Amino acid sequence: MTVWDCAVIGAGPAGLSAAYAAARAGLRTLVVERAAHPRYKTCGGGLIGTSLATVTDRIDVPADDRVDRVTFTRDGRREFTRRHTAPLVTMVRREEFDLRLRRAATDAGAEVRERAPVRAVKQDPDAVRLRLADGDTVTARYAVGADGSSGVTARHVGVRHRQVDLGLERELPVSPVEQERWRGRVLLDWGPIPGSYAWVFPKGDRLTVGVIAARGEGERTRAYLRSFVERLGLSGVEPAHDSGHLTRCRADDAPLRRGRVLVAGDAAGLLEPWSREGISYALRSGALAGAAVAAGDLDGYVRAVHADLVPSMRAGHRLLDVFARRPEVFHALLATPPGWGMFVRFCQGRASFDETLSRAPVRAALALLDRLPATPARAG
Repeated sequence: MTVWDCAVIGAGPAGLSAAYAAARAGLRTLVVERAAHPRYKTCGGGLIGTSLATVTDRIDVPADDRVDRVTFTRDGRREFTRRHTAPLVTMVRREEFDLRLRRAATDAGAEVRERAPVRAVKQDPDAVRLRLADGDTVTARYAVGADGSSGVTARHVGVRHRQVDLGLERELPVSPVEQERWRGRVLLDWGPIPGSYAWVFPKGDRLTVGVIAARGEGERTRAYLRSFVERLGLSGVEPAHDSGHLTRCRADDAPLRRGRVLVAGDAAGLLEPWSREGISYALRSGALAGAAVAAGDLDGYVRAVHADLVPSMRAGHRLLDVFARRPEVFHALLATPPGWGMFVRFCQGRASFDETLSRAPVRAALALLDRLPATPARAG
């Protein structure tokens, strides 16, 4: 019976980053994935600077567009556009991006077994055992769970969530005229549901169009997407993909480890609460998990996540609270040089939200907003 040093469940950015780190350190590493690459994933596919800094040493990023302009609207009104001298976000299709991460992991020495869903996780003092759908068992000294927020490893570890949102997305093939209209530009619309927003992300011959809002507002969220697509003049376009998913953000005291099993990325509930950006958190937490397994210091992973990722998540919750209560003030602030500068630094990975929100002028502005009444919610 083969006993692997590290078994990774899930071959997305978190799992493949963990596998890459573990395999490079010399560990016998196996990745088990329920699907087969390349596969479509519901995801905006925007890489901020933090993500790029994490992967550029191992892959050539398959960019479909590099964005330097952002158009902001408030429920379709009060439109303004800002431009930066350098790219802000790099757009990728997840099927291509994840495939390159897979190749980097296998080049480092990891093995990948596809079409191998994990049905159960069991562990004893010496090993972790994964029961696969075909009845086979994978045995490893340690395991990294990166199979999403509803996967078996999140349940095994006992991850709890503070915030759950519903994201709906359409991949729309568009004409050359529409491609040129959106090249190098994204649209962000602050929606009628508290804390909601919509986006248009350009990816060559298609546009990724989506909305996100708190779970429990399903019909209003669907209505928001319909009206947003109609407003764009794209309601007659047949989607290449029409999908939805739940994003889950961990509670502050949720575990990241149980015995020999760590969780990373979505499985750990690691994402930015305001934008719901998760790729950078997946890449970073996966790398930290793989390194911790290689070092034999699983508690070091927990410490690293709390030191490197959790402070920005707490700041993101603070930002989301202000955004949900006063979206029109948030919209107006982005039109100012300081507000635009904050957005640019976030996109380029030059300043985290916790660093930004710790600045005295920002703290004063947030304190002022706290004293203002919330904006009444608009009908969906």
